[in-house]
Formats: sequence, structure tokens, C-alpha cells
Amino acid sequence: MATTATHGKSAYKPADVSPQRRVRSRYTVRLWAARHARFLERVYTLLADVFLKLHPLWQAVGYRRAERPVKAVEKVVKGFLFDCRMCGQCILSSTGMSCPMNCPKQLRNGPCGGVRADGNCEVEPDMPCVWVQAWQGSRQMAGGEAINVVQKPVDQSLRETSAWLRVTAQAAAEREAARADQAP
Repeated sequence: MATTATHGKSAYKPADVSPQRRVRSRYTVRLWAARHARFLERVYTLLADVFLKLHPLWQAVGYRRAERPVKAVEKVVKGFLFDCRMCGQCILSSTGMSCPMNCPKQLRNGPCGGVRADGNCEVEPDMPCVWVQAWQGSRQMAGGEAINVVQKPVDQSLRETSAWLRVTAQAAAEREAARADQAP
């Protein structure tokens, strides 16, 4: 026993050492989402339109009150499809329906340069690179060129908030400002 300890070798070999291997089912769905980016882009557009039409309701209820139930639904839906980290600044529509927050380095503007020849991550060798998937997904999307837009760093104060409500409020404000500009 002392010999084994001094040489650092052991008969014990742990199974599934990689944390990514343990959660393979999570990125299996993520890969599906990137492969079906065009379909999900259409669903996202419809959902955004519905949320914008519900803006008067969100205002009547109050965006703050709506936050908790909407965030709960958003977390379940996006958590399942994209392994969402609820950063509050979703850019899935710009990244081929592949969430950059799933990158172990959380890079928001492209791969780190350590992508393996097989397209897997340098940090988690069993995991497909989030940015390889983002590029492939973006090529299917009507708005696929949005992947070339440089993203701002993540604002950590928005973590665990609803990106859906934030985008809706911003779109409603832009729509109201455009109407005000057109008024005589």
C-alpha cells in the first residue's frame, strides 16, 4: 500500500471524471437546438411578438410583479433547450441558438482559439465547442449574420432576471418612441 501511495498510482480509476460527461444529456439537447436553429428562430420571433402584444398586460400587472412567474417559465424552457445559465442578457438569436454562457470560459464573442481538431472544447474535451455549434446554427438562421456583431460583456447584476421581459420592455419603448416621432 505504501508503494502505491508513493508512486501516485492506484488500481482505482474513477468513472466519468469529466463533469461534462456526467451531464451529457444537457448538451445533447443543446446540440439539437443548434441543429434546429432556423425552427427555433421562428419560434423565438413568434414568442417575442406575443410578449410585445402582452406589453399592456405587463405594464398593468407591473414588470416587477411579472418577473417572478415569467422568469420561472423562462428558466425551465431555456434551461431544457439551451442549458440556460440565466445571465439575463440572452443572445441566442445572435449565436445560432447556442448559448455562449455554456462555454467553460464564458466567452461571448467567439471561440478561444483552443478548439480541438474534432470541434470539441479545449477545457472539456468531451464537450462540443459552444462556438462551433453557434457558427453552424447561425448558418441556418435568417438573421445568421448577427453572429458577427460584437457583444457587450455580461452585466452580472442582471443574473437570474428575465431576458424575455427586458427585451419586451425595450421593444415596447422603441415602438412608442417611433410612434412619438411620427406624430404630427
